[in-house]
Amino acid sequence: MLFSDIIFGPLHSRRLGVSLGVNLLPAHGKWCNFDCIYCECGWNANHRHDHQLPTREQVRESLQQTLQTMQQQAQLPNAITFSGNGEPTLHPQFHGIVDDAIALRNTYAPQAQVCVLSNATLIGREAIFRALQKVDRPILKIDSALETTVQRINQPQGLYTIASVVEQMQRFDGQFSLQTLFLRGIYHDVALDNSTPDEIRRWLHIVVQTRPREIMLYTLDRRTPAKRLQKLLPEELHAIAAQVQACNTWGAVVQVAG
Repeated sequence: MLFSDIIFGPLHSRRLGVSLGVNLLPAHGKWCNFDCIYCECGWNANHRHDHQLPTREQVRESLQQTLQTMQQQAQLPNAITFSGNGEPTLHPQFHGIVDDAIALRNTYAPQAQVCVLSNATLIGREAIFRALQKVDRPILKIDSALETTVQRINQPQGLYTIASVVEQMQRFDGQFSLQTLFLRGIYHDVALDNSTPDEIRRWLHIVVQTRPREIMLYTLDRRTPAKRLQKLLPEELHAIAAQVQACNTWGAVVQVAG
């Protein structure tokens, strides 16, 4: 499932409501420093034929035209969301594009939130950190507190350590959303499950360390490139949410999307 345009949707998101998508990655390819076994865009290796990124000007013009039309039709979105065919913060003009999106939102859809779905790999870069501080909802991913599980589920394409990501997340002083996808299954004939008691206990420690203002728990919803994966049942997600609430002394919003 690749997006062929800079602007896509609006889509009805389980987490964000009516969401207008912004794709900063190639229109017919994938560009990501994760290769998640559940990614709806497929494997990185299958989509490397197109590395042409949209320019900042193209993104601004496309977003402006779409928002103008939606305003005229009185169908404005709840969210303007950077996601698309890979990791949006990889775009070299990401910080400037965020400034443009905020200005356009303020003009055409002041009630909409500007959101970024990110794997959090680049939040240590100052320009990206500052850009994410400006948006309404920086939504940052950690799918496991165990390095071995992250390597199996997310398959980082470069240097990645959970400790480093957690340290950078703490710089947000809780002003971010933590998202985690829970699943189980078999990949390369190895069983994996990031919802075991030990996984949850270690993941909860990260939640307490970073104290995000929102915690998003979800599971598989679309086709995955790895075929032997299973979604969690709604009651399993709600059981994890109950454990989050038990240690949630700072009043975070816990959201479950089954």
